[in-house]
Amino acid sequence: MENIKITSLIAPLLLTFLIYILSTALYRLYFHPLARFPGPKLAAVTRLYEAYYDVAQNGKFTFKIADIHKEYGPIVRISPHELHVSDSTFFEKLYCQEGQWNKYAWSYDAFSAKYSSICTIDHDLHKRRRAPLNAFFSKATVSSRQGIIQTHLNKLCDRILDFEKSNDTLNLGTVISAFTGDVATEYIIGKSYNNLDRQDFNVNMTNVLQSSGAMWRITKHIRFLGPTLKSLPIPVVEKIGDDGAKAFFAFLKDVMQTTRDIMSSKSAQPSSEGSAPTLVHSILQSNLSPEEKSFDRINDEVSTVLGAALETTAQTLRLVLYYVYSDPSMLHCLRAELLDAAENAGVKQGLPLKTLEQLPYLTSILMEGLRLSPGLATRLARIAPDRSLVYDTWTIPAGTPVGMTTILMHMDENIYPEPQVFDPERWMHAETRRKADRTYAPFSRGTRICLGMQLAWAELYMTVATLVQRFDFTLEGAGPKDVVCVSDQFIIGTEDSSGLKVHVSKAAE
Repeated sequence: MENIKITSLIAPLLLTFLIYILSTALYRLYFHPLARFPGPKLAAVTRLYEAYYDVAQNGKFTFKIADIHKEYGPIVRISPHELHVSDSTFFEKLYCQEGQWNKYAWSYDAFSAKYSSICTIDHDLHKRRRAPLNAFFSKATVSSRQGIIQTHLNKLCDRILDFEKSNDTLNLGTVISAFTGDVATEYIIGKSYNNLDRQDFNVNMTNVLQSSGAMWRITKHIRFLGPTLKSLPIPVVEKIGDDGAKAFFAFLKDVMQTTRDIMSSKSAQPSSEGSAPTLVHSILQSNLSPEEKSFDRINDEVSTVLGAALETTAQTLRLVLYYVYSDPSMLHCLRAELLDAAENAGVKQGLPLKTLEQLPYLTSILMEGLRLSPGLATRLARIAPDRSLVYDTWTIPAGTPVGMTTILMHMDENIYPEPQVFDPERWMHAETRRKADRTYAPFSRGTRICLGMQLAWAELYMTVATLVQRFDFTLEGAGPKDVVCVSDQFIIGTEDSSGLKVHVSKAAE
């Protein structure tokens, strides 16, 4: 009798659910404000279309979007609620300083860091939160603190010399990650975690950071998972996690304590002069409201800014070093430029950042590296909450998330002939620079341009110049699989993330 009652209840529920699914699908296909935009019907009906490429295919949705554009044109509907544009002429209209631009909550809420500037959705709130950070990461401030980079560069070279003396194979990919990690933590919170001093360069931390995009992609689609994981006590996560997870959460735990210590110290109080020594100080010494200076708010800010700084620059460095040391001619030209600059400056090595920034061939190499390995591999959707947008003959309704993807735009054959080829010579020509002026955006553009852009540039200039002058690296088993973007891990994801193996020798004097 009870089975009959249960069956009689299930049938209406299933029917109701089926009606809901069908009516939702019909609405999204034919009556939704985006119904007239081209794209796969399944993508218009459900986000499961994206979830398949995000989760089951390990971050391949970025490249599926490129295929969708080839079939349907320059503006496409990629989900029930979101559009994507591939026409580079639209870029400066979407990523500009004028107007109000919100982020897409569905994507950024997945990080469970709603108090951070990076994940702040509202335009005005983001502007207020970011204001105290701009000076901390300005070109002038980075230049004045380049000694932090140089100190860790010296340590990096000492560790590389150890491998030259022992004749052991060096995982250059891992040591570069250790270096950028030490620079980032000292610059941002005034504390180096001395990854370069560790025998394995804290490789577990590197591994988890390179694959962290997998969790972000999952939490986008399973909305409760991110907040649930964040609510777990760190000791619990450390117990159930693998070595990488343990290293990562131990790092987060220490960053939290460091942030708390700074906030409670006397040095965190407002000062009338002098620059803030850490990111925490820059917030505490600002005119933000007391609510914006709470521990939870500042901890979210610190953790996300650190997260953004650790692997992004490291990946670009790996790609640049791979291509430079794969091409003897390129390496020779770069060394000749650096030698001339050193002779003109009356030094052997250690050219200051200001001098390095004036070197055209070095700059071209770095620009090409950032073209093929920009900060992010994912699309960056923007929302105009108060006005419609116009692309060609299409009117995009106000409040619609519209995205473009830098890594795809940087492959535009009309701007970059043979876009898959690493060719710094293209940047030596004024015509290429003119064509790319409005669409070259390795750090994005507009109101949400990358906060740490100047720090990244400084690390790139100083690191490549120093290593090229001091070392020869013979690549062992390396290839495009180690550096070319094939996966959206939010940052760049490569086919092989095990590292860039090299044999080290000193460069000829």
